[in-house]
Amino acid sequence: MTLKPDHAAVFSPPVGGGRFAAGEDPAKRQQILAGAKRVFMKMGFDAASMNDVTREAGVSKGTLYVYFTNKEELFSAMIEAERAAFVAAVRTALAEHDEPEAGLYEFGISFVTHMTDEKVINAMRTVLGVRDRMPALCQRFFKGPVNLRTIMCDFLERHVAEGTLKIDDIDLAAGQFLDLASGSFFKLRLFGSMEEPPSRDEIDRVIRGAIRVFMAAYGARRHETA
Repeated sequence: MTLKPDHAAVFSPPVGGGRFAAGEDPAKRQQILAGAKRVFMKMGFDAASMNDVTREAGVSKGTLYVYFTNKEELFSAMIEAERAAFVAAVRTALAEHDEPEAGLYEFGISFVTHMTDEKVINAMRTVLGVRDRMPALCQRFFKGPVNLRTIMCDFLERHVAEGTLKIDDIDLAAGQFLDLASGSFFKLRLFGSMEEPPSRDEIDRVIRGAIRVFMAAYGARRHETA
C-alpha cells in the first residue's frame, strides 16, 4: 500500500478566504486522527472499525470518508503523524546544543523515554501485527526517509565539521549510539519481558555510560591525545 504524505503542510487555503475545501481542514483532520489514536490504542487495528472512530472523534461517517477512504489509510496517517512529531521534537532538541555530549544526552533521554513508553510500545506491536498486509507502513515507520538515524547522522556530521568529533563512518557511528542508548530496554519492553518503563535514574545511568563509550571512540580530544 502506498502511504500518502502528511497533509498537515499541504492543505489548500480556505476557499475564498472562508471555509476549507472538502477534506482540507487541518483542524478536522487532527480531530479525526486524535479519535483514531484513542480507538486503535484501546482496541488494536483488527478489532477497531471506522464506526468506532466516528463515535470517538465526534464526526459523521461521511466526514470521515472524505478525509480517509479506509481503515488502513487512517491507521497509516495516524502512525506517520506520531512518528513525524517525535522526529521533529528530537531534531529540535539536538539543534539546541553546541557541545556533542549535551546533544547526545538530550537525544538519548528523549529516545529511550519515548521508545519505552506504554503507548509507543503498543503502537509498535500493532504495526508489527499488520506488517504482512501493510509492508510499506512498517518500512516507513522503522526506516523512513527521515528517522532517528538520519537525524543522528546530521548531528554527527555537524560536529565532525566543527571539529568536536572525529568519525570516518557517520552511518555506522549513528547506529552504534542508538544501540548503546537503547540498551536492552526496547527489546525487553516490546516483547513483554519488562512490564513497566525503566525509571529516569536507570535511563540516565545507561545514557551517560553510552556517551562515555561513544566519546572515547569518536571524541576529537581523545584523538588529539592518542
